[in-house]
Amino acid sequence: MKIIKLFIVLVGIGLVSSCQKEFLERTPQDRISDAEYWTSVNDLKLYCNSFYNQMIPDYAYGSTGIYGQDADQGSDNMIGMDYNTALNGERTMPASGGGWDWSQLRNINYFLDNYGRVSGKADDIAAYRGEALFFRAWFYFQMLKKFGDLPWINKTLNVDDEALTAPRVSRSIIADSIIHDLTIAIEGLPSKISAPQQRVTKEIAMAFLTRVALYEGTWEKYHAGTPFGVTGQNGKKFFEAAASVAETLMSSGVQGLDNVAQDMGYWKLFNQTDYSGSNEIMFWRRYSVDMNVFHNWPRYTAWGAGRGVTKSLVDDYLCFDGKPRAVSKLYQGDDRIWSVVGERDPRLAQLIYKPGDARMVRNGEVVDQFWQPLFAGAAENKCATGYQLYKGHTTDYDQQISQSSGYTGLILIRYAEVLLNYAEAKAELGTFTQADADKSINLLRGRVWMPALQVNAIIHDPNWLFPNLSPLLNEIRRERRVELACEGFRHDDIFRWAEAGRLIKGWKPKGAKKAQWNGEIDPIYLDAYPVDDNGYIDLYQHVATLINGYNFKTNRDYLLPLPTQETTLNPSLGQNPGW
Repeated sequence: MKIIKLFIVLVGIGLVSSCQKEFLERTPQDRISDAEYWTSVNDLKLYCNSFYNQMIPDYAYGSTGIYGQDADQGSDNMIGMDYNTALNGERTMPASGGGWDWSQLRNINYFLDNYGRVSGKADDIAAYRGEALFFRAWFYFQMLKKFGDLPWINKTLNVDDEALTAPRVSRSIIADSIIHDLTIAIEGLPSKISAPQQRVTKEIAMAFLTRVALYEGTWEKYHAGTPFGVTGQNGKKFFEAAASVAETLMSSGVQGLDNVAQDMGYWKLFNQTDYSGSNEIMFWRRYSVDMNVFHNWPRYTAWGAGRGVTKSLVDDYLCFDGKPRAVSKLYQGDDRIWSVVGERDPRLAQLIYKPGDARMVRNGEVVDQFWQPLFAGAAENKCATGYQLYKGHTTDYDQQISQSSGYTGLILIRYAEVLLNYAEAKAELGTFTQADADKSINLLRGRVWMPALQVNAIIHDPNWLFPNLSPLLNEIRRERRVELACEGFRHDDIFRWAEAGRLIKGWKPKGAKKAQWNGEIDPIYLDAYPVDDNGYIDLYQHVATLINGYNFKTNRDYLLPLPTQETTLNPSLGQNPGW
């Protein structure tokens, strides 16, 4: 009972409003006394359990986990049946809420203020301190991406704390503080080799540090000179941190890639129920129907999930000879799905459904196959572009046949990202070599039999998305897009690169060629999907506000606005650019 009493009150609190301020100023009341609780290392473990439950995403009904985030957050990789209003500049300033929620932080700081009162083995105490610091970093990184400059709160606040009315500090300082927390966490956390299953390890914290450092480094570099930039900062120190920590992790030999040179090995990474034996999947959430912890992804991914992969993403995949489709003789055109994926990077054929792909398997027997996407029925059962996502789908009959029966694992961090973070950071520093390529990008290409990247012989692509950047950075960004496609990274990548003006503003998402399904699907359903002059599905063609493409506001929409209630109560918080 004592752990339940403790956690009941450690939710639902905030930072700066009349009711939030009152909560931050008092010690949790509905629980046993501090003297009774902080007695054993097990108390620390039980407290830390709440961080996993409260801070790791638990995607709700209608979600496909990470595999729908490229559409839900907004990107050029994937779209939904309805257009993304945030990308179209339609976000408004909220009176309250709006993501400005600090309840989780107070729980963490309360732990960090009290863990030292417990007696026990120093290593055990250091490990749980490391978990708390990791989750404080996790919390602050999510807030940094949303709001930029933030208050830095590293203790449980009292009634007279100046932090309650203090201004925000520079995002660069926030990123420094996040990395400092992670550095201390890394020192105290156990390695994967000795750590208990399903808990944060040294390697997970290192991987996350590379994510944070690369994000802030590129943000500071590419937003320089804009209202979103950081005066006097160019991102270099963050690139150096990302590269250094990634290289240390890569050299440790603790992590590696799974399913190397296996048929459909890339696709098989994303539909497992248990990653405890994986070398690659570092941080993940387990589901169990027996324990009443489940999701519904398989029911949606079988039929389209109301989302669809874009032509933009499909076009970025190289051909199997390592050349861009614009210059490769292997490119077979777009008239049919099989033509699209034929002789291309095998990850494309494992990203989207192809005719004949198993959709449902029961007792080892294929009982349903994909032949064409659905264009009729409920929104969650349609494909928005004709390119239906196969990545992340499990063919397991039992997980599809009834509601609330999905239990494939939720992937949060995998080793492939570390390799990509390393490559990008080194390239941004101007120190990327062939040896760096061989121990990062070329390992990912080698898994699917793609030709290695030759740093001194990069083939020119007339369709590079970033013509103002070097061929090397273009290819590293392409590799990142392809390897991490539809795992929820693309929105953040576009924003940290300050590329929404190029990739989103004025962009009209396109899909597959619709004519390939003439005669196979009732025209009444196909007619609901307009096409452009070249026959590609142009789902939003008749949306009045998108006649000229997305109306992303580059002087405003890279960050969320602070709620008016918060800026009224504490004017020193200020407001984000453009709001």
